[in-house]
Amino acid sequence: MDGECTENICRVCRSEEVPDRPLFHPCICTGTIKFIHQECLIQWMRYSRKEYCELCGHRFSFIPIYSPDMPRRLPLKDLAAGLLSSVATAVKYWLHYTLVAIAWLGLVPLTACRIYRFVFSGSIDTMIPDISSTENITSDIFHGCFVVTCTLFTFIGLVWLREQVLHGGGPDWLERDNANQAQAANNVADQLDRNENHNVVAQAQQENVVAENVPEPQEDGDNNGNEENNWIPMEWDRAAEEVTWERLLGLDGSLAFLEHVFWVLSLNTLFIFIFALCPYHMGSIFLTLIKMKQYAAACHFEGLLTTLLGYCLVGFLLIILHHIAALFGLAKARRVLGLCYVVVKVSMLSVVEIGILPLVCGWWLDICSLAMFDATLKDRENSFRVAPGTSIFIHWLVGMVYVYYFASFVLLLREILRPGVLWFLRNLNDPDFSPIQEMIHLPILRHIRRLLLSAIIFGSAVLLMLWLPIRILRYILPSFLPYTISLNTDAQVNELSLELLLLQVILPALLEQSHTRTWLKGIVRSWCKVIAWILDIHSYLLGDNDGNQTNEAQQPQHPLPELNGGLGAAHQALLIRDGPTGFQPYEKPAFFALRLFALIICICISLVICSLIALTLPVWLGRKVMALWLVGAPPPSHQITATVAQTGIKVHELYTAACGTYLCWLAARAISLLLSWLPQGRAAMLARLKQWCILGAKTILASTILLGIIPLLFGLLLELVIIVPLRVPIHQTPVLFIWQDWALGVLYTKIACAVTMMGPDWFLRAAIERAYRDGIRDMHLMFIVRELAAPVIISFGLSLAIPYVVAYSVVPIFVSNVQLKHYIARRIYPYLLVIGVASIIVTLQIREFKKLYEHIKNDKYLVGQRLVNYDHRRVAKTQTSQ
Repeated sequence: MDGECTENICRVCRSEEVPDRPLFHPCICTGTIKFIHQECLIQWMRYSRKEYCELCGHRFSFIPIYSPDMPRRLPLKDLAAGLLSSVATAVKYWLHYTLVAIAWLGLVPLTACRIYRFVFSGSIDTMIPDISSTENITSDIFHGCFVVTCTLFTFIGLVWLREQVLHGGGPDWLERDNANQAQAANNVADQLDRNENHNVVAQAQQENVVAENVPEPQEDGDNNGNEENNWIPMEWDRAAEEVTWERLLGLDGSLAFLEHVFWVLSLNTLFIFIFALCPYHMGSIFLTLIKMKQYAAACHFEGLLTTLLGYCLVGFLLIILHHIAALFGLAKARRVLGLCYVVVKVSMLSVVEIGILPLVCGWWLDICSLAMFDATLKDRENSFRVAPGTSIFIHWLVGMVYVYYFASFVLLLREILRPGVLWFLRNLNDPDFSPIQEMIHLPILRHIRRLLLSAIIFGSAVLLMLWLPIRILRYILPSFLPYTISLNTDAQVNELSLELLLLQVILPALLEQSHTRTWLKGIVRSWCKVIAWILDIHSYLLGDNDGNQTNEAQQPQHPLPELNGGLGAAHQALLIRDGPTGFQPYEKPAFFALRLFALIICICISLVICSLIALTLPVWLGRKVMALWLVGAPPPSHQITATVAQTGIKVHELYTAACGTYLCWLAARAISLLLSWLPQGRAAMLARLKQWCILGAKTILASTILLGIIPLLFGLLLELVIIVPLRVPIHQTPVLFIWQDWALGVLYTKIACAVTMMGPDWFLRAAIERAYRDGIRDMHLMFIVRELAAPVIISFGLSLAIPYVVAYSVVPIFVSNVQLKHYIARRIYPYLLVIGVASIIVTLQIREFKKLYEHIKNDKYLVGQRLVNYDHRRVAKTQTSQ
């Protein structure tokens, strides 16, 4: 800025410098925006919430201005007063948050559990002692959390169902009732209008008389009206308060959350009475009347089954009451009863579709695969009797995964086949598809028919893809089955280690690849083309335009189904609709019915062959690799079963299948790359092969460092610091399992990386982010080694080496007692951990004490702050010297 011809002005207020408002130049900016008043800058900082210049990025700095009578060091009295004030504030917040935690995590679930127990099994005499009992508080709190969670989800489900009814309307019969009620109301209104037309004059005269007798409102007479309505603005103000999670839970420091706790307890009790007690007692009474109470009591889930039966009875009773209300012309009662029936209907259908159908599929999968594990129904029955809850959950989870991926495969078929071929299967990507709306509008018999058809389709697919291939495999290769699902206790590979390897390394590497779906889609399309050519049904199966571009344009490509009604609604993809949708015409050849029958036979045969390959090839490859890996020499060619080599070592088939699947994926990926390189010529192919070999070598080296050395050092360090001192007595020699330490180290490394990514910005987080952003193709090996691997390996290596050197090299020089030397060698790692943690805590406390010291000094003696000018000459001189 040229100071000779222009006055210095503030960049914000455009005013000049005055004695009481000097101008400062606090940043690197020059010219007309160089100067600014301190007051203007402070106001701008409050508005923008920035502490740096938004143009040059320089951070503004202030120097504190203290009172002239401030001592050089704070007196002990002031320091103690500030410390006591901080401690009092901390104690206050601690007490408040403790009260909040006790209320929400202790009182609410404990009361819910005790009330639930009293409602179902207590009496009035034992109510108060049972609720106030101090026995089994921990277990009751956990059970109460489950009860409160069920109550919360029930409330959310009711609110969401109400929104669905308001958005899409109710069933047809309920809407007809509303239309009739509205028509009757209109008729009554018309009759009232006709009657009022005859009395217009009389009513006008009466209104005039009343108006004459009403006194005029007076200015001083507002007290009478305000006394009645004083509460209205107060309640409205209170209702208009912003309800946040902090205020709702009591984290804002107020005690208003106690009212919320009371309402939660009251609503929870009300929900228990309405949604648990009443249906349970109705089901219990019905079972008693039909004399099946003893059979229900013999099962492990007597309460759940009785409650579900009670809900069925409630729905049937609501239908009867709805018809009775219709006979007596009670329109409002009909509306309420109809909505209650819709709630019960949707709830029961959701339980069947999300809970019962996947559970049945899981049971059917287990029954059809018994021969694969050399098990019997008696074994499954014994497992169910030992742990019924676990058995039910595992079967439900397996069935849910099966239903989900079956629906995903149906979506893939829709992208390949001609629109209209799968007219009997529901399209989950249809924007008009809404399972909840269908539950509301369609009759219950239609839903029962759909559920039966879904069960038939799922069951038939399991027979074709599991039961029949297992029978064929046992006939062709009797020594291949059963699969090994238990390990020897003296195996070299620990089951936990292999499980961690599977979950942390193999499965994520497979699931993160998008090529699998593309390959599957290409295989299915090729199969359809071959079958369509053999049976001459190309127009029917793929359409006249080959069905590729057309279907892909019409069907949105999603790797997994987007379910509006949740995961449990996936089976809706297999439900019959009223008619074909998205139909595309085709040419019907001669003997069309016979060709379709041949198509179904080809589908069944293909499913059986694919299942045989999937059941044998990955497991066979995995067994071979595991045998080479564990034994060091290949097993005899005639011996394949269960990866049993000469030493008799067995490996869980889950891991052999995972290993074989990964090898198959690598082979398929290599073949696809080679096929994509062939049209480019020999030179380009060799160049690509060289590039991939270099990339593969870099990947192997980086994986060895990041997935081999670092997890091994991490696992060994935690083993020596935590696990060995806790599990191995001092008089015993610890045995370190390197494989297991490495597998656990993989898990620890992933957790540490996640924590680092969520932590503050520092060099390790930046290195991890860059390595992840570059990926494998753009990998910078030297950066990974220098910036990421080297600091971590040096830290872990020194943490392992220094205590060992001290224990076995330095300590023997000064200590001659053998027992003391052994004790030091065994306890040096945890002691160094304690010393390190203590040092960090002391450092943090010193830093916090310095902040407290500055805070006390500023509160007592700080007068103000003065903006610091930016010295351009000093910065230029510094840069020149550098």
